[in-house]
Amino acid sequence: MTYSPAQDWHDPELLDLGGAPVPEYGTGSLADLLPTLVAGQGVPGFSATLAELTPADRNCVFLIDGLGWEQIKAHPDEAPYLTSLLPTSRGGTGRPITAGFPATTATSLASVGTGLPPARHGLPGYTVRNPATGELMNQLRWQPWTSPQVWQPYPTVFQRADAAGIATAQVSSPAFQTTPLTKIALSGGTFHGRMTGEERMDLAADRLAAGDRSLVYTYYSELDGAGHRHGVDSDAWRGQLMHVDRLVQRLAEQLPPRTALYVTADHGMVDIPFDDDSRIDFDEDWELGAGVALLGGEGRARHVYAVPGAEADVLTVWREVLGDRFWVASREEALERGWFGAPGDCDERVLGRIGDVVAAAHADVAITASVNEPNESALTGMHGSLTPAEQLVPLLEIRSA
Repeated sequence: MTYSPAQDWHDPELLDLGGAPVPEYGTGSLADLLPTLVAGQGVPGFSATLAELTPADRNCVFLIDGLGWEQIKAHPDEAPYLTSLLPTSRGGTGRPITAGFPATTATSLASVGTGLPPARHGLPGYTVRNPATGELMNQLRWQPWTSPQVWQPYPTVFQRADAAGIATAQVSSPAFQTTPLTKIALSGGTFHGRMTGEERMDLAADRLAAGDRSLVYTYYSELDGAGHRHGVDSDAWRGQLMHVDRLVQRLAEQLPPRTALYVTADHGMVDIPFDDDSRIDFDEDWELGAGVALLGGEGRARHVYAVPGAEADVLTVWREVLGDRFWVASREEALERGWFGAPGDCDERVLGRIGDVVAAAHADVAITASVNEPNESALTGMHGSLTPAEQLVPLLEIRSA
């Protein structure tokens, strides 16, 4: 089952695993974007799986962290320029694409940069178990340290485009230049660090003009930060959205000839109320903790690693306790239903990183961990699951002559 904006996503039957919406891997996900763009530029080994897009000599991807499709549609006054571009999304169909599961930054950026789904690139969550050590690995902060090339061995699309003669560049905050996540997901060509959004827009336009065929990626994270801290219903978030709207227009007005600019995001976001019904504290719930060795993922997309031999019992309990608010699947069920990629297409090294049980929120609820994850548990805005507010992201398009 793939996303259709016209569907009723609040049907209680969605709690059945067979009704859980599945990302559009292979036809309309973040992982399909760069392969489609570079295929149109003649880079060998790629195909245009996002069939709605038209090739361009110069391509720019502006990824705005946390800018979900539903959030744009809900704020036309704060984002008039972005709103005017909604009909251009996904090649003029006016439709969104899907982030992939879980809808979280580390996973999505790896999907963008490698052109692979999570089951292949191997970053299937915010925190996942490292089978080699048995420890939780934070894939955004890269803690504890492990070899980036061993953790994610595939070349990036940027590296392959650069090798094919495409003028390739990333324009982002200087803080990201040497991070492991950048190395395994976004490296290739040249990196240009600039502090302000305005500087990034100006330099991205300059880098696009640097070659007859060019590929430029630029990124803005502050909208996501405002959503986490204050929520997507806050004045702080709306102020950031207004700023983002102006940045997109600033870049669009500077595009060199024969350029396609694509504005997208890594995930959307939902606000989780601060009450006991909406925030289920794993660290205080003996029933959910029974038989669990490690709790990974994040509040709305949990990887649950069972004590050996307790996998079936943990699955049963989690379904009984949470099944009316979460889609709760075994690892095998999640893979078979295509949550992490095409069924049957999971790298062996990735299997042990996925939880024995995977829980994806359907209602406005989160599984927090007040003792072991105090900072994450205090966030107002969260993301990660399969709901449209988190999964659906824009693919807005602006073209120059």
